[in-house]
Amino acid sequence: MYAIMTVTGADRTGIIAAVTSALAELEVNIVDVSQTLMSGYFTMILRVQFDEAATSLKAIQDRLNPVAEETKQAIRIQSEALFTAMNEI
Repeated sequence: MYAIMTVTGADRTGIIAAVTSALAELEVNIVDVSQTLMSGYFTMILRVQFDEAATSLKAIQDRLNPVAEETKQAIRIQSEALFTAMNEI
């Protein structure tokens, strides 16, 4: 399954390391990533792939919630199909 993850908040050291380490623990593969800094504000969008039989979107979000709290970021994940449907014109 493919999903889109967004990470946003004030920039600080260790955001990328914390997020990618948590994803690696769940065997979630990062297929594509874009990140930017603007006036001290960090934004990262990841396209990820994982085996639905091994883990779920909820399990990934549950694992990333402590990371979000620790890094003071808003981290959200949703299926790529839902993300695409919500963002099509």
